[in-house]
Amino acid sequence: MAKIQPKVFDKIIEIVESFGEKYIAEGGLKRTALVNDLRNYDETLISALMKDDYINEHYFKKIAEKDIFLFDQFVDMLQYRDYWETSYTKYENQIGFNSGGKYLSEQQDVVLDFPFKDGFLSAAMSKEDIGYDESFFNEVIEKDEIDVMLDKKILINVTKFDEHGEQTVSDFNDENLVIKGNNLLALHTLKEKYRGRIKLVYIDPPYYFEAKKKEDTFKYNSNFKLSTWLVFMKNRLEVAKELLSEDGAIFVQISDDGVAELHRLMKDIFNEPGKNNFINKITVKTKSPSGFASVNAGVFETAEYIIGFAKDKPNWTYNPQFVETSYDSNYKYYVKNKQDDISQWEIVSLNDYLPTLFGYENKQAFVDELGKDVLEKKMSDFALENADSVFRYTAIGNDAGQEIVSMRNISKGDKDTIYKIQRETHYDVIVHNGQEIAFYSKKVREIDGKKVPSIQLSNIWMDTPYEGIAKEGGVTLKGGKKPEKLIRRIIEMASNKGDIVLDFFGGSGTTAAVAHKVERKYITIEQLDYEENSPWNRLKDVVSGEDQSGISKIVKWNGGGSFVYTELFPKNIGYLIDIIKANSISELKVVYDRMIQGSDTQEKADIDFRADLTKIDWSRGTEENRKLLIKIIEKNQLYYNLSEIDDSNVRELISDSDYEFNKSFYGEEA
Repeated sequence: MAKIQPKVFDKIIEIVESFGEKYIAEGGLKRTALVNDLRNYDETLISALMKDDYINEHYFKKIAEKDIFLFDQFVDMLQYRDYWETSYTKYENQIGFNSGGKYLSEQQDVVLDFPFKDGFLSAAMSKEDIGYDESFFNEVIEKDEIDVMLDKKILINVTKFDEHGEQTVSDFNDENLVIKGNNLLALHTLKEKYRGRIKLVYIDPPYYFEAKKKEDTFKYNSNFKLSTWLVFMKNRLEVAKELLSEDGAIFVQISDDGVAELHRLMKDIFNEPGKNNFINKITVKTKSPSGFASVNAGVFETAEYIIGFAKDKPNWTYNPQFVETSYDSNYKYYVKNKQDDISQWEIVSLNDYLPTLFGYENKQAFVDELGKDVLEKKMSDFALENADSVFRYTAIGNDAGQEIVSMRNISKGDKDTIYKIQRETHYDVIVHNGQEIAFYSKKVREIDGKKVPSIQLSNIWMDTPYEGIAKEGGVTLKGGKKPEKLIRRIIEMASNKGDIVLDFFGGSGTTAAVAHKVERKYITIEQLDYEENSPWNRLKDVVSGEDQSGISKIVKWNGGGSFVYTELFPKNIGYLIDIIKANSISELKVVYDRMIQGSDTQEKADIDFRADLTKIDWSRGTEENRKLLIKIIEKNQLYYNLSEIDDSNVRELISDSDYEFNKSFYGEEA
């Protein structure tokens, strides 16, 4: 055995070298990448191994004239090479937990997992839905049901909103899109058309937490059990990844409850073997401590988190962001005659120079009469107004480049001379007394139309206040809304004008409203009806220019543009909503009769074939029968599928313009 293994590895390395650096690193074998691709039945890789006579003889077996790859034996050989090179047994120097011949530490697929991970969850979205059993579809056993559930849906009630008002449309030209309906099903409806086209996904999903810990003011079902919530998020994040462009990124906002689980889940979905696509975890201050009451034991919670992952990090580009900062008193030197030749520059200290401008003999006389704060304010204003001439000295390290280091050393011996190094591709370096002169102008930028000192944005955001945003966009939701300033920053740092931004937890429409104002395209999806606070109503005011809240004045928003509103065509979801809203047995019976018989405007419901309708007992009360009716509805038939659009009974239920719009949207001729 000890003699054979090196030959096997030589063979494997020889075979996989043809794949470039995919499986080879510094002459060694990337075992994890190799095993993962074999586990996923990579046809090219397995074919290459099969063509080698030695590998074919030892790790393939012919059964019924078919070549079967001995995967487990091959992986064992990869795993235990180090033992075999020094011993005839892998048990010579180890003891520990073992499963299937492998130590747990050697099995890369041993994880602490969550229930129902291998399922799809259509999910209860609102608090009113909590009472019914969640519908999980196992992705292997119930593949047909999942295929039906995730098939493209018919879109109805299509309306375009622009500066001329509302109008019915029958075609689609990649306009801004607002969809009402279940977001998982809407995402799969969009998947084929928008796969690889979305530059930025930002979502603010319902959070997992223990309901008793804090007040829940949002209409979303923020009371998921953790395992259910993880499946709920996993299903949606996986399709979001497909929609992202290769240079795209996703940012998900979350509270303390669920942040660790979400981060772990996003690692599983967005990272790949040998590739870390994590961008940042940003901490956002959302509120200030007030009063003396504390909901939870411990320090007052003031933060939420935004977790960012790229589709493919090397392809993702960050647009640098800067925030306003205070005056840095190290910038305390001033070139009085900057316009003259550098050899003639006259350098003074602001501490000495400024007091004389205001008629004082020196700094102490100024401070004695007006105070230190006034002097600092005067210095701050002067530095800002004369940023090209105000500077500080900065040390020059030994790694600054040979020419700059050499000039530093010369300057130390000639302290009265100012030296200038001109560079074609970088800024000019000015050296005095062995240090670089750094002008204040490098720190000054225009932010929101105002010239201010600035610093680069960090991963702690304290300047996107939640106070005072209650009426932004004309939306008066008490909780769950995010500041337009916060969303603007995310959009501008991760996308460019004309890029598509997706938010599939549309809520009050903040993401879409901000995207519209900063000239991005957008798609937003929302299932719940907030009535006058619905995102589509907010966007109407954005288009008309009536919305002057949030970032409107900063970006000089005066209206314009358009968006298309549409809905997933409800099927069983309509019955589901009616059941949830029913307040008595008599109302439930009316809904049940329509479910069984249908009506002039609604087909009869699709009932789970396992349901025995003869066993319905109305004497059991409203809540028990509500749960029962919800349980017997087919959850994979919540909306009409596109494949049904030409069925005569379905065609009669939709308008001609909606019919034509579907054909245009999905790229089919009407």
